[in-house]
Amino acid sequence: MVWQKQILEKLLETKEALSAINSADTRRKNDFLGLLANQLRTRKSFLLEANQQDLRRAGTEYSPAFVDRLTLTPERIEKMALACQEVASLPDPIGQVIWETTRPNGLHIQRVRVPIGVIALIYESRPDVTVEASILCLKAGNATILRGGKEAAFSNQALVELIKYSLKQSGLPETAVNLITAGGRRAVPFLLHQTAMVDLVIPRGGENLIATVVKHSRIPVIKHYKGVCHTYVDRQANLDMAVRVTFNAKVQRPGTCNATETLLVHREIAPRFLPRIAQEFRAAGVEMRGCPVTRTYIPDARPATETDWGQEYLALIIAIRVVNSLTEAIDHINRFGTRHSDAIVTDDLEAAREFLTKVDAACVYHNASTRFTDGGQFGLGAEIGISTDKIHARGPMGLEELTTYKYLIHGNGQLRT
Repeated sequence: MVWQKQILEKLLETKEALSAINSADTRRKNDFLGLLANQLRTRKSFLLEANQQDLRRAGTEYSPAFVDRLTLTPERIEKMALACQEVASLPDPIGQVIWETTRPNGLHIQRVRVPIGVIALIYESRPDVTVEASILCLKAGNATILRGGKEAAFSNQALVELIKYSLKQSGLPETAVNLITAGGRRAVPFLLHQTAMVDLVIPRGGENLIATVVKHSRIPVIKHYKGVCHTYVDRQANLDMAVRVTFNAKVQRPGTCNATETLLVHREIAPRFLPRIAQEFRAAGVEMRGCPVTRTYIPDARPATETDWGQEYLALIIAIRVVNSLTEAIDHINRFGTRHSDAIVTDDLEAAREFLTKVDAACVYHNASTRFTDGGQFGLGAEIGISTDKIHARGPMGLEELTTYKYLIHGNGQLRT
């Protein structure tokens, strides 16, 4: 079929570019990042017009959270340009010696960081992923296959045009980053079977996308699962801080995977805290769904059902539950959470230590908003996603998480006996 041939040609081009990217020195990679930052700024109008084409085509078909993720603004384009500069400023992980030893027989052994190879990104709606994935993969010595959603087709094409221009101008093969547009719905299952061409798949998007990738892939997958994030307000919480942290975690940008979806409140502090946070939520248009105890303090809250615990709303909706103890809060999070990001607000350091130790999540916070789970906020320059897996990479994935390692062994004629 024509579409299969087109995809295979793109994969082969990317694979053939890998050697040049693997061996590119840090200066050349940083030149590319600087050129791309400049392109993003000088061609901002070009990108905004491409994005408007996507938004016009989307119309009212999608949810507000989905449209928010799809939208490019001058501020978001500037953020992408800054990410390029920040990634350029980070140490190059390739060639770093992670561990070394000299054996009694004189063998000198080093464990050294190396690129993974060709990394395929399968994602929905967010055009900024096109840039973040490309710059991180390239700085870590990898080539990149991009399969974005049809809803962001014009934006992704425009961004890849700038990426390819910057690669060529910096002396790197422009085929080191390729966007696959052929094949429609058939393309993803076909791509996921190309074990000879692709070394790793990273899906970013909704639950259905990730489930599809995991089901069909014959290539290793790092999952970026949904974010059912919790904020727990302990009985020893500072009330003013608890209101600020909880409000920010829910309202600052509710359509993201690190926004808090469930609020847990210790019963001793509930009479003082819940009316205050409810007032803030009402003013911001947040729909509250509460357990029976919650609704005694917030009468206008809708009754929460069992399905609300474990629900990723990605909207101005929050589930609220009053718990009897720290242990009950931890048990709730470990049962209904998705191992993404969870927070405790408390002045009790022992309670904080227990929470941070026992909550099974990639990112666990004490007295801070879950919205900080982000590669840029963690000083990684950008992120290729937030892994909810436990093997190889967990939490925001930056440069180091896009490498593997090999052993280099130096001898002087040793023989095993």
